Amino acid sequence: GKGRMKISIITATFNSELTVRDTLNSVNQQTYSDIEHIIIDGQSTDNTLSILNKYHHIDKIISEPDNGIYDAMNKGILFASGDIIGILNSDDFYIDNNVLKDVSDIFNRNKNIKAVYADLMYIDHLDTNKTVRIWKSGEFKKKSFLYGWMPPHPTFFVRKDVYEKYGAFNLQMNTAADYELMLRFLYKYEIECAYLNKIIVKMRTGGASNQTLKARIRAHYFDKKAWEINGLKPYWFTLLLKPIRKIPQYLTLKNQ
Repeated sequence: GKGRMKISIITATFNSELTVRDTLNSVNQQTYSDIEHIIIDGQSTDNTLSILNKYHHIDKIISEPDNGIYDAMNKGILFASGDIIGILNSDDFYIDNNVLKDVSDIFNRNKNIKAVYADLMYIDHLDTNKTVRIWKSGEFKKKSFLYGWMPPHPTFFVRKDVYEKYGAFNLQMNTAADYELMLRFLYKYEIECAYLNKIIVKMRTGGASNQTLKARIRAHYFDKKAWEINGLKPYWFTLLLKPIRKIPQYLTLKNQ
């Protein structure tokens, strides 16, 4: 209706039959009514498409080969007609049914806010009730980026006009594409953002960026490149702190 904000949620799928139901249910069950759910599928060969076809809340399904997950996200951004864009991967799901209402409330309260981020919970791949670690983001301070900080990308909601103005994901950035995008929006262009102090997404562990030393070195290379291509200079220790910042996420569980 009039004055309401449409939120577009983009989900990239590829042979996601084991996890995508949780993702779809969590969007389908949101109390917020003005949602557009777009699925970009990389031509799955398992049962993903037949599962997708059972969910009638989905507005668009595109299934074709793509150039990786960030290419899929970029397609979704192009197709999105919402005022706000959120990205929810097929391994992730919202923690409760009010997440999109909570996010939209922040955007509605202040028209100058261009992005909202929150906290993230990592869960066991098989037992989704088992918490592995919690990523508490904390309030935004621009200089935090210099100390290895970034918001958790699955919790990052952005107004569509920001993508139109400053571009989408850079496909040359490998797994650092989300880091580069957030660095570009929040640090280089200083868009106004707000922190929702709440866990809003549960994410299954087993991500690609930290598995091996080789992957870590590769990630470090692309993290460094993220600053360079934006003409920015990190401190000498900025990117060394980035992986170290994860350690306290494990410790929060011990103290609960």
